[in-house]
Amino acid sequence: MATFTLAIIIGSNRKASINRKLAQGLAGLGAASFTAQVAQIDDLPMYNQDLESAFPASATRLKDEIARADAVLVVTPEHNRSIPAVLKNAIDWASRPSGKGVWGGKPLAIIGTSPGGVGTACAQQHLRDILGNQGALVMGGQMFITWKDGLVDDAGTVTVESTREFLQSFMNRFAALVGKLTA
Repeated sequence: MATFTLAIIIGSNRKASINRKLAQGLAGLGAASFTAQVAQIDDLPMYNQDLESAFPASATRLKDEIARADAVLVVTPEHNRSIPAVLKNAIDWASRPSGKGVWGGKPLAIIGTSPGGVGTACAQQHLRDILGNQGALVMGGQMFITWKDGLVDDAGTVTVESTREFLQSFMNRFAALVGKLTA
């Protein structure tokens, strides 16, 4: 199987984010299929169309990282039954200027974790709506990962065997989809 480039967008700017830890674990599980790099989004200014005439360097960097990647993985928490502001801001910058966004035709998968059983369900659905509208090819299915301390260790290893197998299946399915869409 070919190795694909994967941009990982973490919908949290918290350094100790459990979704950041999950993203690290997913990158490890996908290493046979993906060369992964986390796309930084916490330094983007709040989207304002007035800033488009002097497009911010951080927004250009994000767009370039997404454009170069074969696929995008979004790993996000849920804030107030929707997506975090930092993530929506990144999506907006990567879709601008109008008609020159980078989401169109990009294979994309969405996942998230929280201490609750389906804590990211609304965020995942909102992301499907937003990114699908931008033309991203969003992999079907929602992934509910209940976070427990130690689920992913400091080295990025998923420590619970059943969860590791479930997440490995998710990454394998995503790699197969990317392979079909980029062939």
